[in-house]
Amino acid sequence: DMNNLEEGVEFLPAMNSKKMEKRGPKRWVVVTVVIVVFLLISLVTGLLVWHFKYRNAAVQKVFNGHLRVLNWNFLDAYENSSSPEFIMLAKKVKNTVEDIYRNHADIGPYHKETVITAFSEGSVIAYYWSEFLVPKYREQSLDRAMADKQSLVQRLNPRLRNPVLKVESVIAFPADPSIAYSARDNSCVFALHAKEGEITSFTTPGFPNSPYPNNALCYWTLRADANSIISLTFKTLELEQCTDNGDYIKVYNSLSPVEPHALVRLCGNYAPSYNLTFLSSQNVMLVTLVTNKEGRFPGFKAEFFQLPKTKVCGGTLKGESGTFTTPYYPAHYPPAMDCVWKIEVPSKKNVKVRFNMFFVLEPGIPVSSCTKDYVQINSTRYCGERSQFVVASTTNKIEVQFHSDLSYTDTGFSAEYLSYDSSDPGPGKFTCNTGRCIDRRMRCDGWQDCVDGSDERSCTCTEQQFKCQNGWCKPKFWVCDNVNDCGDNSDELQCSCTADSFKCNSGKCIPNAQKCDGKDDCGDGSDEGSCSSAVRITVPCKDYMYKCRSGSCISKQNPECDGEQDCEDNSDEDNCDCGIRSYTRKSRIVG
Repeated sequence: DMNNLEEGVEFLPAMNSKKMEKRGPKRWVVVTVVIVVFLLISLVTGLLVWHFKYRNAAVQKVFNGHLRVLNWNFLDAYENSSSPEFIMLAKKVKNTVEDIYRNHADIGPYHKETVITAFSEGSVIAYYWSEFLVPKYREQSLDRAMADKQSLVQRLNPRLRNPVLKVESVIAFPADPSIAYSARDNSCVFALHAKEGEITSFTTPGFPNSPYPNNALCYWTLRADANSIISLTFKTLELEQCTDNGDYIKVYNSLSPVEPHALVRLCGNYAPSYNLTFLSSQNVMLVTLVTNKEGRFPGFKAEFFQLPKTKVCGGTLKGESGTFTTPYYPAHYPPAMDCVWKIEVPSKKNVKVRFNMFFVLEPGIPVSSCTKDYVQINSTRYCGERSQFVVASTTNKIEVQFHSDLSYTDTGFSAEYLSYDSSDPGPGKFTCNTGRCIDRRMRCDGWQDCVDGSDERSCTCTEQQFKCQNGWCKPKFWVCDNVNDCGDNSDELQCSCTADSFKCNSGKCIPNAQKCDGKDDCGDGSDEGSCSSAVRITVPCKDYMYKCRSGSCISKQNPECDGEQDCEDNSDEDNCDCGIRSYTRKSRIVG
């Protein structure tokens, strides 16, 4: 019977209700997940914005260039950009350039516009500029393609036996941003052609009665007859002083303003005697003026004329002596020149070349490399601005080579060649190590007549001379005259100073006026060490001097904690809480 059974019921203890609840993820885990998701969303959003807004943002690029049309002859009408002949040929050249662009994947899709700006002889040379709109991430690809001559090659249709235009030497360079679009503004564009036997003048707008305009981009295209070159001289030039963003003139050996063909950049003003004559290597030249919005300046007046083109540069020179110069010296030599002078003197003599004037400097090119314009003799290159120097040969022959590249030119050189006896290179003369000859009486006379001092080295002093510690000989009446004639001061040591002189601890004598003048004239500080405290002297630091906290040094003896401010920052009187030193000037310790 179930009722008779004792029920055994065991009650389990109740558990904590909080412990019985199902545990969820901790709060910090949730926060971390939310932050990570937010960062991922932000990153993706940023990448999308960069891709569509910045990476694909269009960049405007302008290139200036030129090409040669092989199957076309030049007409005088091509000098006038408004003539029907110019317009017709410009259209054909433009179509040809666009076809070349279209055939290149890195160029064609981004080409916007091409404008033909000028023509010149040689069959016909066409000058142009092209504008591109390219995504930022494709900009470098476009630059590389435009710089690669193999990219800018005309691909002829084999079905066309006689193409309308056959072109070669298509070259393009990034345009200077300050003049990239000046061709569109014809308000300050001038075209001039030299006349045989005449000098043609031109000036900035308004010269000399009014200053040239601000924010201007002016062009002067200069031309000469075929087989001629142009000589351009600035007679008066006064522009804004040279600054990075200031007004300037640039002259180009081309009708396209491209940096590799720039001859010179001018700004500021020049004296009338300054050499401002420049020559082209062909029958065209371009002068540009770029101005900003500031200042009012007169401008320039210039002249140009044509010269026959030099067919031969250099030559064979024979004889005891002679002279030669760079082409058209003292005018700036033309670009793209290669000259060789083969010099020969009598067989029993040696030959040397003396450069009396030497200006072969190219901006930004160190004289140690001479990679652009240079003179080469015996496999050694010379460039830059140099004082008179001599190059000698060990035989009776020598070869002088001169090279100028396509850009910036200089005055050049004036030289002479001389024959000499190798056993006596300067009869009756002393030859300096630089090659210069001086009178033998100047040798070991105590004066430095050679630039390098070679005339005063290895001398045997006479009875009337004092021998310096460095070996140089000086007149005895220069000893102890308070002038460092030897250079090592040995002529001023062991001297008995005169009444109006002060004797330094080193033995050197100096005028009394140099004592306590704030300068270490003795070199050991002894002329400034015993000066009154009223003279606060800051001098170059030496080991024996007191150094202020600011880094400057005081030549006064023991200035620290003497109750007087000697350093400008008063650091000599800091940390003196233990008391002021008790001593008089006579009892001070020097050290």
